[in-house]
Amino acid sequence: MTENEAAVSKAAGDDLPAKEEQGERVSEVESEEDRAIDEIETLKAEAQESQNKYLRSVAEIENLRKRNTRDLEHARKYGIEGLVAAILPVRDSIEAALKAATEDDADSVDIGTLLEGERATLRLLDQALEAAGIAEIDPEGEPFDPECHEAMSMLSSPTAEPNSVITVVQKGYALHGRIVRPARVVVAQAPEEIDRT
Repeated sequence: MTENEAAVSKAAGDDLPAKEEQGERVSEVESEEDRAIDEIETLKAEAQESQNKYLRSVAEIENLRKRNTRDLEHARKYGIEGLVAAILPVRDSIEAALKAATEDDADSVDIGTLLEGERATLRLLDQALEAAGIAEIDPEGEPFDPECHEAMSMLSSPTAEPNSVITVVQKGYALHGRIVRPARVVVAQAPEEIDRT
C-alpha cells in the first residue's frame, strides 16, 4: 500500500466516525422537526376545537336570548290569563242577573233573590281578586298612613283618635303589597277647644 493510499485509508477510517456522528445529528434534527410538526398539528386541532366550542357557545347564547325575549313577550301578553279566567264567572253571573231582571216576567223576580245573587257575584269577584294577589285596603279605625291612604277631608271627632280614619269613602287595593289605588278616607282631627273668655 502506498503512502497515499495509507493516508486516504486512514482519512477514510477517521472520517467514518464523523459521518456516523453527522448522520445521528441529521436524524435528531429530522426527529425534532417531526415532533414540531406533530405539535403544530396538535395545536391546530386544539385551536379548531376551541373555535368550534366558541361558535357553539355564541349560538347557544343567541338562542337563549331569543327564547327569553319570546318568554318575556308571552308573559306580558298572557300574564293576566289567570285573572281573566277568575273574572269570567263574575261576568257570567252579572249577565245572568241582568237577563233574569229583563225577561218578560221580570215583575215576578224576587228582589231578595236578586240581592242574594249580587252578593254571590261580589264574593266571586273578591275570590278572583284574592287569587290574583289583589288585597283590599279598608282602613276604617286605623291610623292614617299616607303611603296607603288618600285623605279626602278631616273632621273633628270627640270619640275617634286624632289622625285615625273615621270613614272610608272608597276602598283601596294593593297588588302583592304594592298600592294600586290608595283608600280614600276621612281623617279624624282633635276637637277644637272652645274659647271661654
